[in-house]
Amino acid sequence: MRGLSGRIALITGGLGDLGYATAQRLNEEGCKIILADVQPDSMGKASLINAYFIQVDISKEAEVKKACDEIAVRIGNVQILVNTAAYFVFKGVEATEEDWAKINAVNIGGTSLITKHIVPQMRSIGGGSIINFSSVSGFVGQANFATYNATKFAIRGLTKCWAQDLAPDKIRVNTLCPGYVYTSAFIHSCEKLGLDIEEENKRASAMHLLNRQGTVAEVAAAAAFLASDDASFITGSDLLVDGGYLAK
Repeated sequence: MRGLSGRIALITGGLGDLGYATAQRLNEEGCKIILADVQPDSMGKASLINAYFIQVDISKEAEVKKACDEIAVRIGNVQILVNTAAYFVFKGVEATEEDWAKINAVNIGGTSLITKHIVPQMRSIGGGSIINFSSVSGFVGQANFATYNATKFAIRGLTKCWAQDLAPDKIRVNTLCPGYVYTSAFIHSCEKLGLDIEEENKRASAMHLLNRQGTVAEVAAAAAFLASDDASFITGSDLLVDGGYLAK
């Protein structure tokens, strides 16, 4: 895709399935990759794509500032920021103060903090692209998903506000909104709940017009598009990669 080769891309939640798939795709497009994650890179994923790894809890501003300063000194100014990092709590009205504090601190606060400290780097080089991961859960209500959905709605709101705020700086801000995606997290959730993986896959697949879950590669391709110059007139938008989930 146009305009990606040589650009510096930071992916939060970079060790997760969606974050890492996005890193792989941007690496294939010629980007210099920085993986950021709260967990250590114990499997050496960064080295497999010649990426720089930084361990950071994005809910803590002191850690975020230190990480962003380190990136600027060691790698250079970030031109592409992909916010995939998320904390998962699936609860309704029974959610506790602790539940809300944790999910809001990462999904809303963390996304905001990392963006806050990367934007000056983008301004200094004349622009950039920010891609915030929301979800189909940021458009509709889902039973017992109130905590998660609230943050995904919020991500879409942040995106539209930041798109207005940052347009004068030539920084584009968009949301990427996947439907159900077949990931290791999906498999682990089934195993943890004692559910049959194949049956749950069929159930999730039936929610989409294409009658299947998405793949991480399909989501990563959409992220690469939004980051590229092929999307140069797109900002403040929601890109659905949902196999028709919301069209049903």
